[in-house]
Amino acid sequence: MSIAHSAKITASSKRPCSMNPGIGYALAAYLLWGLLPIYLYLLAPVAATEILAHRIVWSLATMAILLVGLRRLQWIRTVLARPVVLGRFALTAALISVNWILYIWSINSGHVIDSSLGYFINPLVNVLLGALLLKERLRFGQKLPIVLAALGVAWLTWQAGAPPWIGLVLALSFSLYGLLRKTAALGALEGFTIEAALLTPLALGYLLWLAANGNLGFLNSSTQVRWLLVAAGPVTTVPLLLFAAGARRISFSLLGVLQYLAPTLQWLTGIFFFHEPFDPHKAIGFGFIWLALLLFAAEGAWFGWQRARYAA
Repeated sequence: MSIAHSAKITASSKRPCSMNPGIGYALAAYLLWGLLPIYLYLLAPVAATEILAHRIVWSLATMAILLVGLRRLQWIRTVLARPVVLGRFALTAALISVNWILYIWSINSGHVIDSSLGYFINPLVNVLLGALLLKERLRFGQKLPIVLAALGVAWLTWQAGAPPWIGLVLALSFSLYGLLRKTAALGALEGFTIEAALLTPLALGYLLWLAANGNLGFLNSSTQVRWLLVAAGPVTTVPLLLFAAGARRISFSLLGVLQYLAPTLQWLTGIFFFHEPFDPHKAIGFGFIWLALLLFAAEGAWFGWQRARYAA
């Protein structure tokens, strides 16, 4: 064995084996999103609309501190000079508000499992909207999961006597939000800051109105609840930052697999923490959807592997 080859082996043996940090960032983001129902449960004494208002105001405050610290403020002047961009972000702000208020209400009204359904079917709704609105062609391996998910939703509708509207509205609002943000002119952090800034005047006005009528939960609650409301800013922004950091470092396909961690944790939280019923009829409907997601993830991984193989 040559000295050079021996040195190469020695150097490689000393090289630390480390996991891609992007996986850790993404896992942390989805873990925090999956445990969000427990945080909202602690805010149960406060009305859902007030929680939403605090989430908006304190998120803007958190993002302002962050952007000032990073000295990332140059984009503001450019955005203010482009009303079309502001109009688009006004629409995304409205969509995320609908998503947030329904999610908060569902958690504090005993519908944790129903809300988890929305984020289970969200990837499939993304694909469906891409086909309907962006004219993207679907492969057979993408069509079959959508059909299976539709059967699951139809089963749940038939058993309950009404569509699972909480999950459907959450999935549709978040998918439309993602679709508009996909082609937005700003990055994740800047775009979210603009959305919070557009919503903050309404949120502050609502909080002042509640205070004037003596109905502000922030003033009428314990110190613990007040601090939890202030923490709505970091609770909202930290997972977003972790997600953005993870998305830049790992493949889109891996990110797509990891995203199922959040609704799975939420579903488990609904069963074991909130003790919500999960009868066999509901399990059958969810089973169709889980099977659809399994096939969807497997097909995406296979297609990505085949494309990489032929490109090599």
